[in-house]
Order: sequence, then C-alpha cells, then structure tokens
Amino acid sequence: MVTRAQRELAGKRVLVVGLARSGKAAIDLLLRSGSRVVAADRRGQVELCLSCEGWRERGVELVLGEHPPGLMNGIDLVVASPGVPLTAPLLSEARERGVPVIGELELAYSRSDAEWVAVTGTNGKTTTTALIGELVRSSGRHVAVGGNIGAAISGEIAGLPSDGLVVAEVSSFQLDTIDTFRPHVGVVLNITEDHLDRYDSYQDYIAAKFRMFENQTSGDYAVLNVDDELLEAAADEIPGLVVPVSRFREVDGGVFVRDGQIVSQIGGGEIEIMPVSELGLPGPHNLWNSLAALAAALLVDIDFVDASDVLRTFRSLEHRLEDVAEIDGVRYVNDSKATNVDSVKYALMSYGVPIIWIAGGKDKGSSFELLKEPAARSVREAIFIGEAAAKMTAALEGTVPVTLAESLREAVELAGTMAERGDVVLLSPACASFDMFEDFEDRGRRFKDEVARLKNAAATPGRKGNKT
Repeated sequence: MVTRAQRELAGKRVLVVGLARSGKAAIDLLLRSGSRVVAADRRGQVELCLSCEGWRERGVELVLGEHPPGLMNGIDLVVASPGVPLTAPLLSEARERGVPVIGELELAYSRSDAEWVAVTGTNGKTTTTALIGELVRSSGRHVAVGGNIGAAISGEIAGLPSDGLVVAEVSSFQLDTIDTFRPHVGVVLNITEDHLDRYDSYQDYIAAKFRMFENQTSGDYAVLNVDDELLEAAADEIPGLVVPVSRFREVDGGVFVRDGQIVSQIGGGEIEIMPVSELGLPGPHNLWNSLAALAAALLVDIDFVDASDVLRTFRSLEHRLEDVAEIDGVRYVNDSKATNVDSVKYALMSYGVPIIWIAGGKDKGSSFELLKEPAARSVREAIFIGEAAAKMTAALEGTVPVTLAESLREAVELAGTMAERGDVVLLSPACASFDMFEDFEDRGRRFKDEVARLKNAAATPGRKGNKT
C-alpha cells in the first residue's frame, strides 16, 4: 500500500500561487520533496519583503509582478494560498487545462502519515487548536500544531513520526482547496455569518466549512457543538461518528455540563472531569471551546486527569481577550482577533463590569445591528475607527454613546479619559484590519503599544488620570 507521504512529487513541476506565510511553507515542503517549483505573486519583491536569493539558489523560478502568458505551460500541479480567490484567472486557467489545484493544507496532508485532528468554526478555532495541542503534549505524544493558527502546517510536520499527531486549525478558505483531506477527528465549533466579501452567499460559506467531513468514514469522528442549531441539524449528514458537546444539556456519548461540572460520556461510561469554575479560559464562548478541545483529546486517548490539569492552567492566546495592563484600576484587554460580529458579541458578554469598547476597521459584510443587545447591556462608551466607523455608528444609534477616532492611538487616549476605576477598555473590532493595519496581529500589537504609552504617561507626575 502506498502511504500518503510516499506519493511522488519528485520531479513534478509545481506552481505555488501567493507567497505569504502558507505559500512560503509550501515551497519549502515541495523542495524537500524534490519538486521543481515555480513561485508566483502579483506583488513585487520589494512589496513582499522577500529574500529570494535562497530560493533561487535551490532552483525556484520566481515570477513576481504581472503573470506572463504561458505561465501554466508544463505545470503538473498548482498550490494556491488561502488568500487567492478561487476565481483568480490563473486558477481558472489551471482547471480549464485539467491541472489539479490544491491548497497548502491538502499538500501538507498528502506528505504526512500521522493522525490528524482538525478544527474549524467562525470563532474560537485558534484557541481550541492551541488547547488541543497542549492537551496532546501533556500525554508525551509527538504533536505538530499549525495551520490557520499562525504557523503554516507544511512547515510544522517536518520530522513528525507517523505515530505522532497533527493538530490543525483550518479556515473555510483552506477547505475550499482540499481533495483527499480527511481528519480522523474533525471539530466544528460554530458557524455564523462571516467572509461575505469572499463568498457569494452565506450558504456557500457554510458548505465550505462542512467540507471538513466530506472524506470521513464511519471510523472517524466529528465533534460538533450542538448548541449551534445549524450544526445540530447537519449531524445526520456527516459520515463520521458524531460526538456532541453542549453547555446547556446532557448529550449522549459526548461532553457536557451538568450542575457546574464538566462531564464526559466518551468511550462508554461517565466521568466527571472538573468544575467549570476551575477552567483557565474566561467567557461563555471559551466554555464551548474547552468542551470541544476536551472531546477531541479524549478521542485520541489523552488521559482525563492530564486533560483536567491542562484545562485549569491554559490561558488566552495573544490577541484573544488578552489582558494587557491595568492602569489606575482600569483593565485593558486586546481582542484584536475578534474580526466578526459573533466573536464580539461573546467578548462583550465576558465581563461583568462596564466596558469602554474600541471597534471598527474594514467591513466584512455582516450586520452590526446584531451587537445592539450585548452593547446595551455591557458598554458605557463606544469608540469607532476605520472604514466601518460610520456604518457601525448608524447600526448602534441610540444604543450606546459613540465617539469617532481618527486612529487607534486617539481611540486608546480617549478610552483612557472615559474609563473609570473598575472598567474594562476592550479592543474588539468586529472588522478586518486591512484598512489600517497589516493584519489583526499588527493591530493587536499596536494596541498594546498604545496602552504601554498610556501606562507610562500615567506614571508621570502631573499627568491627567482616569476618572475615579
């Protein structure tokens, strides 16, 4: 039997389209596999900030800027980065010629015979992926963690033995370009409106998410948050064994909460794992994330005692309800990863004190009116920035007082004057970052820099402090 990793790429002429993080990792994996690589990006070398000489020395043919006619000639396979639309002319030409088009996720899967756990969802997938990775590490098993989480999975699987485990965060964009991808454990946390600037309809976005399960068999597992009505309704259509998780009710064969205790019925019998109150991650959304991560870990034979220890000590990742500082009794929180309405809704529900809310950026096509109810309950003042500021102001008119700011610096400074002791200043944008920043990480780091400036100013004698 030919294993996945033994499938021959040596000598194949492979075109990699898009040279961001996943494209770079794909090139390195292809070179290790003996492929002849052509790397293309419409941006130039200066814009990409690439050091290309190392690739050229290893035989990579670089095509930067406009794609010349005939670029597809002699190409055996195309690997497209997630940010490249499926309708891009080069990908359309490849399909017309009968040249396979896959993504970096499919490429990585084809080169590793390890077992895979994959996590997707509109919100929470990065935290859940990282948590599963920590749960697996607690067992001493070799694990590679990557994907949409930040480190391209192609770069993380190098050297992983076949008895190891890959834990991958996968986005809808990555699932768009799978072929044989089949995780032994697939996790879907939730599906709400997002990326409507990429997909023709919400239904297309949903269909992309459910590609997670299209190659599964009855020997595989699908971990579903059945508190999400859409996921519960789809359970009967999934070929793998569905393992449900729920915050609100007991679910047979799954993981749930009963009387403040996390309970597992995975593998037969019933085990009380730990009290919900002892979880290291704050917020109702993180309870769902923790339940799903625990279910996935138990399905790959992680001991429940080890798992409970990790669940107690695991903390929020950078840019996800990340505590940044406390200044004059005001807590500053960086939730820059909250790029859609649903994730912000749960962020606003995570604190039992008044919030000074900083939001805005590049609109992704969602309705900000869905934030009126949680904002009315939790937000004392809102400060909006970026291209979507006017739309957000109109959507929340009459709900909370709104101030517009020209920059993130101005927003943080305004928040510092508005906040009172005991408040939370929360950056939770509900928008993409690309109108003002490189990405959500750049936005989050800039927020932390501005909070540091504010903290330094607060320590300076004679400065104007927060209201008390």
